[in-house]
Amino acid sequence: MIQLTNLTKSFGGQTLFNDVNLKLNHGQKIGLVGRNGSGKSTLFKIILGEESHDSGEVAIPKNYRIGTLKQHLVFTEPTVREECALVLPEDEQWNFYKIEKLLFGLGFSEDDLDKDPLSFSGGYQIRINLVKLLATEPNMLLLDEPTNYLDILSLRWLKGFIKEFDGEVILITHDRDFMDSVTTHTMGVQRKSLHIVEGNSYKYYMTLEMADETYEKTKANQDKKRKELEEFVARNKARASTAALAQSKQKELDKMDEMEDLHTDANLSFKFNYKDTPAKVIFRAENLGFGYNPNEPLFQNITFAMEKGKCLAIIGKNGKGKSTLLNYIAGELEKQQGELDFHPSTVFAHFGQTNIERLNVKNDIVNEIASMSKEIGIPQARNIAGRMMFSGELADKKIEVLSGGERSRVMLGKIIATPANLLFLDEPTNHLDMQSIDALADAIDAFEGSLLMVTHSEMLLHRLADALIIFHKGGAEYFDGTYADFLEKIGWEEEGNTKPKKKKPKIDYKERKKLRKAVTKERNEERKPYTKEIKECEEKIEKLESDMAVKNNALEKASNTGDNDLIMELSKEVGLVQQEIDGLFERLEIASELDDEIVTRYEEKLQEIDE
Repeated sequence: MIQLTNLTKSFGGQTLFNDVNLKLNHGQKIGLVGRNGSGKSTLFKIILGEESHDSGEVAIPKNYRIGTLKQHLVFTEPTVREECALVLPEDEQWNFYKIEKLLFGLGFSEDDLDKDPLSFSGGYQIRINLVKLLATEPNMLLLDEPTNYLDILSLRWLKGFIKEFDGEVILITHDRDFMDSVTTHTMGVQRKSLHIVEGNSYKYYMTLEMADETYEKTKANQDKKRKELEEFVARNKARASTAALAQSKQKELDKMDEMEDLHTDANLSFKFNYKDTPAKVIFRAENLGFGYNPNEPLFQNITFAMEKGKCLAIIGKNGKGKSTLLNYIAGELEKQQGELDFHPSTVFAHFGQTNIERLNVKNDIVNEIASMSKEIGIPQARNIAGRMMFSGELADKKIEVLSGGERSRVMLGKIIATPANLLFLDEPTNHLDMQSIDALADAIDAFEGSLLMVTHSEMLLHRLADALIIFHKGGAEYFDGTYADFLEKIGWEEEGNTKPKKKKPKIDYKERKKLRKAVTKERNEERKPYTKEIKECEEKIEKLESDMAVKNNALEKASNTGDNDLIMELSKEVGLVQQEIDGLFERLEIASELDDEIVTRYEEKLQEIDE
């Protein structure tokens, strides 16, 4: 298995990670998380030997094959079938069955196999590279954003493949739902170190949060003790009678480690600006139809009513017309078929690739956000920029120097600056990191207006969608139900030959409430000893810290009067109290960890009941 020992890497004087250690065990599938720029992709390159490291060791067993998905697209063969067959060993060059099985799994048809690879869209070209990777039968997969450009059906297929893959995986993706569904462990680059936990990303971040809380408490306690020692030494070092004791305290002070302040990354935090409307139906669509070629419509006869507060998701394969439908309803395309009847009070905001491309690259972030409305002043625009993670001087950066993800955040800033009761969102999670996607989902959830959304994220679909427009079976149709309802009642036709899904018996509201109550009661019983321990430790720590303050005041008075006997006695007592506080913090940390594990385990049970 791969092993990293004391690995250190710096770029331009900035340390990405320092003394990193990792031993990958057989069958582990690890989700690698961390903010953009934290060094995730660099770590991949070091393992692959494409990037050097400053110090440490990377140990890879002999004949251990590592496969990685290439984003660089270079094709030399005239057909997809022949291009993919290039990676096969010499004695298997004509084993096309192996190649075809993988191609079909990723959405290619029989006719596609004889087409030129360069004739496909960028998303399908990425899939060709993915097939070439999987056909080499690697022992380990390093997958850096494999979900980019994949539509919902390909994502579902890839999810199943990774789950069944008999080898090790390290996966970088901003799609939290995808990651948590296929990984056994979560690992993160945090403060120049690697941290790994068994379980999903929620458990990982919960563990980090608890560790940070413990660190902050320990630091506060140490800072307080350091200040007391410094004050004691300053008062007593000049006196002959207390100089020896002051010297002893100075030695204790010198031995104390300096605990640095924790650096915390900024997170996206916002809400959409809702404009009130009396309408119960925001707009009605009657027999909508459109096609760039009149003889080949992308969709037709689409009829639905967009109710206030509802989310309608448009889903399906890439290239079938999802974004076109969204843009058609938003008035970005010439009218062809059907009628759109908007309520007079309807005001919409539109997030899409075309909008992002229209950002004024010569503007800075603040002025680009302010350009959305005359009512928005520079102070308000700067405040919105801050919520989009462009605080301080970052808000003065020009649009032209921003990455794709940063431009997406600017566009979101412009949208939240617009009072609206209808949102059009086309793949809003593209380029956003995991924390930003969570913040976006929370903001959409809290929005009182209506939402029309194109997405491949099954997490967003399960969480937000009240109804669907599905591009499949050669057309598009409206479905009045949730995504879970669609999977149960209709499902994707391309998955028709897969193993039948196990259907859970439906639980009515009363039964679900009863089950939740029973599980909650069981959880609370299991937590009792730990919550009792936590409360007891916190109460004792609070009392001891009060006692410590009294003793320190007495020690200060004894120092001022030069009462050496009392100083010695009180110093000993303070030391004993401090030891007791430290012991209680250790007990508190252990109890908190065990309690959090129980909460996580029962949260999964409650989610199963709600599904």
